[in-house]
Amino acid sequence: MRAVQFTEYGPPAVVHVADVPPPHAGPGEIRIAVRASGFSAGETRIRSGRLRDVVPAAFPFRTGFDAAGVVDEVGPGVTGTAAGDEVFGWTAMTARGAHAEHAVLVAWAAKPAAWTWAEAGGAAGTAETGTRVLDRLGVGPGHTVLVHGAAGGVGTVAVQLAAARGATVIGTASPANHAFLRSLGAIPVVYGEGLPDRVRPLAPDGVDAVFDTAGGALPDLIAVAGTPARVVTIADLTAAAHGVHMSHGSPSAAAGDPLAVHALALAAALADEGRLHIPIAATFPLEAAAAAHELSETRHARGRIVFVVS
Repeated sequence: MRAVQFTEYGPPAVVHVADVPPPHAGPGEIRIAVRASGFSAGETRIRSGRLRDVVPAAFPFRTGFDAAGVVDEVGPGVTGTAAGDEVFGWTAMTARGAHAEHAVLVAWAAKPAAWTWAEAGGAAGTAETGTRVLDRLGVGPGHTVLVHGAAGGVGTVAVQLAAARGATVIGTASPANHAFLRSLGAIPVVYGEGLPDRVRPLAPDGVDAVFDTAGGALPDLIAVAGTPARVVTIADLTAAAHGVHMSHGSPSAAAGDPLAVHALALAAALADEGRLHIPIAATFPLEAAAAAHELSETRHARGRIVFVVS
């Protein structure tokens, strides 16, 4: 089968499609014929080697964490799911490999009818990340949350998840994305120098939590929150120096924050209610993997980048 991988750290050009043996479902797993698979900005940091101390790559390194498709193999012990079901979910973090014609999922939920394949393919990872961080921040009704990088793949979903919890959401983005953020339920604000002064009149009673999806602004984000304890980042590798928690999902609590498996059912329910949309920035075939990496590194993709498998 075709799968995206890289065999050395480097620029986007090191990413390529290879013919590899198809995986098979083990106990408690399912295999899907992939229809779409989400691309995460973290993939660019892994590929470049910037995360080699956190996510060391064993070459060849297969990319992709979340995917949607049609079940074609059910492992021992799996109940309630059968061949032919349409699902979305994620792979084992140690295996990855979702950017491929077939992928083995360890967590999944039924694909909402309201979502296209591209939306479903881009949903699991962003919903998990958004739910994991909002849970850690304790976001609930009546809170005010700032999402930094609110127009990106994780940011757009985090805005909607926070709003669904009854929170008031302020989102940073360029002016060109402000109308888009309003459509998602956020109060937009321009990022950059002077951010705390611009946020203050939007949240006269203060900001309860800050979710940083973009990086590069921790001093200002701490000033907005009033303390590093109310800031969580998924993107800024200088977090520890600022006393800020950097969240990365892990099956083991000792190695990171536990994966928010309940995010799948939550996302599906909100989608069925018309309260969760997965904005798609662009779609690419597997063979254009390098172009997907290049777009992600511009940091101007509005929504999720997704591979569509034909």
